[in-house]
Amino acid sequence: MNIPKITILLDQGYHPEHLTQELEKVYPQIMRKIKFERSTKPSTQEKAARGKSGFVPAVARWVIERSNALMGRCKILVKNFERTLSNATTKLNLCFVRLMLKRLAAS
Repeated sequence: MNIPKITILLDQGYHPEHLTQELEKVYPQIMRKIKFERSTKPSTQEKAARGKSGFVPAVARWVIERSNALMGRCKILVKNFERTLSNATTKLNLCFVRLMLKRLAAS
């Protein structure tokens, strides 16, 4: 398989060690292609500087959550019947192209 090198951003609830073990069971060479990175958690001093306390969302996480919600609105992605990764990737790209065109047309 020809998988490009990617970085997967995880929040504090995930354990990269467990994910690594499970992925290596399926595809042993995968860790040469994937790097796990934990999203930054705002410190108490950073929260105080912003004038906030309690739960403060990590910026990168909400970008990912919003992207997933936008993908869920594309009817073409509701069910995945694709046989190849390239077809699934193309449908995903078309979904985001449609979203960008709608935003450009509105401005």
